[in-house]
Parts: sequence; structure tokens; C-alpha cells
Amino acid sequence: MNSILTYINGNDLVIKVFWTIIAFIAIMLSIKIINHIIYNNIDDNNKYYLVRKRVYYFFSSIFVVVCIFLWSNSGTSLTTYLGLVSAGIAIALKNLFSNIAAWVFIIIKKPFKVSDRISINNQKGDVIDIRMFQFSLMEVSSFENGEQSTGRIAIIPNHYIFSHSLINYNKGFKYIWSEIKVLITFESDWEKAKTILTDVSNKHSLHLSDEASRSVDEAKKNYMIHYNNLTPIVYTDVKESGIQLTMRYLCPPRQMRNTVNDIWEDILRIFRDEEDIQLAYPTTRVTRD
Repeated sequence: MNSILTYINGNDLVIKVFWTIIAFIAIMLSIKIINHIIYNNIDDNNKYYLVRKRVYYFFSSIFVVVCIFLWSNSGTSLTTYLGLVSAGIAIALKNLFSNIAAWVFIIIKKPFKVSDRISINNQKGDVIDIRMFQFSLMEVSSFENGEQSTGRIAIIPNHYIFSHSLINYNKGFKYIWSEIKVLITFESDWEKAKTILTDVSNKHSLHLSDEASRSVDEAKKNYMIHYNNLTPIVYTDVKESGIQLTMRYLCPPRQMRNTVNDIWEDILRIFRDEEDIQLAYPTTRVTRD
């Protein structure tokens, strides 16, 4: 026992590791105790979340400062320790350090923030939490299925922002272009149908054009964004089974499913009363000589 204590007392590295572990445990206990206190005293969930994150960032900063003082002294500089002691650890824990660096990048540069809808590494969802090593998404379905919440939470390592493309639905231009394809028969009055669809598009999206224009003006200060036309438009195309009219309009990212639903209901009601407009579907025609 005495030999172990003698070894520990004579080994500066072991002492530093020991006190680093103690500091880590003390910090984690402090965070847990304070979070329990604020949980019992703050009823608003949004306010509780913000306070909890500030507590986490504050004590994490304290831990970093403690480690700097602990691992540096007058005899040996921090650089020497990092060069001789931490080289192998840095290689073994590459992703760990990358996560911390990415966390600092997220906090300072803010490529996204809590509540933003993003897509990264084939994962799409709303950011619900950002921590030192990972961030969490409330997963949403594919674009074709309306991008609605699936109820599942995806945990993404922070370092993914350095190695994967990131799409932010809310940063810069805060709207998305949605399209609805309406296929009518060749015998239908396509010009009349196009006029109807234009009116329906304007009803649901035209009021967003002015607000979107202001959003573009703000985004131009930071990004090379150029949009000449932000009003709804209907394009005409010919397919095998009929004439395809594509409605293209602006909508907020989280309201796409609702707008598609409302627009289709209006289209079905109007077309029901139009005898010269019929929706098309794949058909086979047989002719006899």
C-alpha cells in the first residue's frame, strides 16, 4: 500500500489524471444538482431549456479552464504535455476531439440553432438539442410524404458538420418551393384548367410573396441569392397519359403538408363542377379496324 502511495506521490502525471477525474465528477454533479433546482422552479419549457443549456456551457467552460491550469505549470508547458503525452490519445480519440471542435464551431458560427430544420447525412429533422459531443433531431419524413414528424429522435455526432453536406431550411431564405403536379386528359380544356390552378395557387401562396421578397433582401446581405419571381406559377408539360400542369409556389417548411392538402381539396371541388376538365390516369386504348 505504501509503495502504491509512494508511486502516486512521485508521479506527476498520475496526480494530474486523478485530479482531472475528480474535477470532471464534481462538474457533472454540480450540473445535475443545479438542473434539478431549476427544473423545480421554472415551469416554462422553453425558458427551462435555455437556462439548462447556459448552465451546461458555463460549467463546461470551467472544466476546460481547470484542465488548462491543472496540466500546465512553471516547469513544463502545456504544449510539451500535448506533444509528449496526448499525441497517442489524440489519434485514438480523433472523433471525440472533432466533436468538441465542431461544437465550438456550431456555437460561434451558428450553421444551425435549436428549432431549425436541417438535413445532414441523409437524416432530416428539427434540431431539438445541441451538446458538446452530439446534437439531436426530431426526425421528419421524406419530401414526398410531407416532411412530418415521425416521432423518432436522431442523435448526430457533431463532427458530421465537417464531413457531410448540411442543408438548413431556416437559414437565409426562410421559404421552400413546393410543387403539385396535376395530370388532366388530352380532351380537357387545359387552358381553363391552368387558369383555375393559377387562381388556387395565388389564394394559398400569393400573400407570402411580399414577405418572401423582404426575406430575400435580408439574405442578400450574407448570401448570393437572386430571385426574380416569387409569385406562384403553373407550368405546362405533356406526358404519356395526358397534360401535366405543375403548380410551383412558396410555403414555410413546416406547412408544406397542410398547403398540399388544402390546395388539392380546392382543386377537387372545382374540377368536380367542370365538365370539360377531367383528371387523367394511365389508360390503355384498344382500337379495332
